[in-house]
Amino acid sequence: VVNKSKPVLYHDVQSNPKLTQFESVQLHNIKSILGVPVKREDKIRGVILVDSQKDRKEFTDKNLLFLQFFSNLVSISFEKIFEIENLADENIRLKNVLEPVEKIPDMVGESKPMRELSKTIHRVANTEATVLILGESGSGKDLVARAIHKLSTRKDKPYLAQFCGSIPDSLLESELFGYVKGAFTGAVKDKKGLFEIADKGTFFLDEIADISSALQAKLLRVIENKEIIRLGDTQVKKVDVRILAATNKNLKKLVEEGKFREDLYYRLNVFPIKVPSLRERKDDIHLLAQNFVEVTGDKNLKLHVSAVKKLENYAWPGNVRQLNNVISRSIILSSDGIIKDEHIALEDEKSDNDSQKTLRELEKKILLERLEEFQGNKTLTAKSLDVSVRWIQKKLKEFESES
Repeated sequence: VVNKSKPVLYHDVQSNPKLTQFESVQLHNIKSILGVPVKREDKIRGVILVDSQKDRKEFTDKNLLFLQFFSNLVSISFEKIFEIENLADENIRLKNVLEPVEKIPDMVGESKPMRELSKTIHRVANTEATVLILGESGSGKDLVARAIHKLSTRKDKPYLAQFCGSIPDSLLESELFGYVKGAFTGAVKDKKGLFEIADKGTFFLDEIADISSALQAKLLRVIENKEIIRLGDTQVKKVDVRILAATNKNLKKLVEEGKFREDLYYRLNVFPIKVPSLRERKDDIHLLAQNFVEVTGDKNLKLHVSAVKKLENYAWPGNVRQLNNVISRSIILSSDGIIKDEHIALEDEKSDNDSQKTLRELEKKILLERLEEFQGNKTLTAKSLDVSVRWIQKKLKEFESES
């Protein structure tokens, strides 16, 4: 039925080798078969199959005609079902498009993941809950933290942030908790720590997974008791500060491995927020890129459709931060008020040497084209690229030696 796309009627199935090869025909001793296709828009959507074990002449042409009529009714029903499903999908799509979304301060995006993120941020901002912000490097975790503060009742109070990665333990501790005069060599006077300075406000700890066990214990005390002790001091000081923390690591796994305190993890993980990667919000790439163009360059500078397509087809391991860097570079390389695909220099998955080679070739192409445009005038070329004449001379020598 499917292959021929038309009704079939077999009166003597058992004498037909093409049909007796099927196990079900032998098992149920099928004598006759009637089948008609169910079509929609000239495409087969199904098959109605009727068989008989009684008489090889069980079915007639009248039966075939009736079944064809019935298949038309089924097809119409399918059509209605598909229409209802399409209307439901369209309703959801329009609801997402037309539903007013409360903007997130300093963040750009209208994709579904960003709409969900916006709702989550607005939901938690006016609470006092500790928030753990999760996401890949460069995805905008710091912007989420700042947005929570700006939308909270503490918005008019201090907002401080501290990066915790790759900082010596003693230095990070003195920054966070402060110290008293004589606490260590060079401590010539008392100094407030960031927790004290952020009193009544919000404090953001970025890359929280990197702090030592000793500091984890002290941070737990801040969260549980709202207390700090300066280095070299014995006096307990009360602080009223809301803690926001962020990491690109799996804290739960670190807890299981004994590298992060379980009690601190649960104190931080009161309200987790997952920031989507740029791969998960590709619908925002054009909007983000144009925003970066307007912020860092000329507002009249536009992205060519080929450049947008190239940006949208890239994996973005460095997320929004990487996109910002790529756009900043493309602004320098562009001309005629349009950023084209050849101005978009992306790192591929090849070796570093191959990546450098690709970038160098692009650099050479752009420079030579610009020199040709200004008829070899290095001064005008340098001005158009926002570089020095000396830089151009140096590059030309490098290109000459390579050839």
